[in-house]
Amino acid sequence: MNMKWLAVGLICLTAGAVALTPQLQRPSQVVDPVQVPPAQRAEIEVVFVLDTTGSMGGLIAAAKEKIWSIANTMASAEPAPAIRMGLVAYRDRGDDYVTRLTPLSADIDQMYATLMDLQAQGGGDTPESVAAGLSRAVHDAGWSQHDGVYRVVFLVGDAPPQHYQDEAGYEAVVRDAAARGIVVNAIRCGSSAETEQVWRRIAGLAQGEFFSVGQAGDAIAIATPFDEQMAALSAKLDATRLSYGDHEVHKEAAAKATATDKLHDAGSSSALARRAAFNASAAGRANAFGEHDLLDALEAGKVRLEEIAPDALPEPLRALEPAAQQVFVKERQRERQKLSQTLANLSEQRDAYLAEQASVLEDKEESLDYKLGATIMRQANDKGMAYEAEAAPKL
Repeated sequence: MNMKWLAVGLICLTAGAVALTPQLQRPSQVVDPVQVPPAQRAEIEVVFVLDTTGSMGGLIAAAKEKIWSIANTMASAEPAPAIRMGLVAYRDRGDDYVTRLTPLSADIDQMYATLMDLQAQGGGDTPESVAAGLSRAVHDAGWSQHDGVYRVVFLVGDAPPQHYQDEAGYEAVVRDAAARGIVVNAIRCGSSAETEQVWRRIAGLAQGEFFSVGQAGDAIAIATPFDEQMAALSAKLDATRLSYGDHEVHKEAAAKATATDKLHDAGSSSALARRAAFNASAAGRANAFGEHDLLDALEAGKVRLEEIAPDALPEPLRALEPAAQQVFVKERQRERQKLSQTLANLSEQRDAYLAEQASVLEDKEESLDYKLGATIMRQANDKGMAYEAEAAPKL
């Protein structure tokens, strides 16, 4: 009897093991890796709404010099954020334009090339088309739609808004910005009490901050011993770009190359050094090389060189045999790595030099670049981007 029950038990155990074997061999949770969303990267989207009428010449000049300082402040967050920037230039009806929009893009070179062309002209009467400028920024700049992004507008001007019956007023536009999760900060240039009153109202409606700077922005201008070398190395780093893809990709790459050439031809050594520091950072890589860079794609394993169609290859590779293509790519990768590391080291030395020089400046916290950077650091922290304790905005 005992042997009979033992045999029955063994049979049952064997059957149960067979039934369970497929489940034991499978992982406890089957997940298609294609469907797993990547860890969400911190993101910053910022649009500058800039009065470009005749009284704003000094501020525009300061912006041309220091926009890369602001980009470097944003890039210093942990984790390194993805950064997109845009620009709205505004004047008033009767001028040669009311608004000019450069939409949000990770290609900050293109935005900067537009900024370099801006000149302070027009105006005449005091009020300007502030509502129109804000409306282009809020409604047309191309903001992302997903959560967790620090979206911010910086309104920079010295004159109050015009009131036109056929357009929405600034209050309606700013309320719409707040509803879309866009913070609006208002920076008054100069000393107009009327402008301050409206600017404070604008900031209050969209969870923003108000602050005031001198008419010319009071930007901090400190040249460093590293500027010229960094500017030269940056041009060499730009030359390592290798875009691959369809006709539109190559067209975009050509436009970026044109913008970059313009920056190197017309930008100051200090501005180019700031740009070099940004491009050498993790956050600046998208601006440095674009979204369709072959070297980045190969490094990430997104593509194999031999699988790319000949007409999609970068121009320098098309006439080469496959073996020569591999050699060319490896040499370009080594060159880029060396340049990037050198620029990163020089950037650290430059930061240390600037910190030492700035330590004796009494009014640095009153400058446009310092106030913009400090505001970004405070507000981005609410979106999960952390900055080092006691860290100061980049100069």
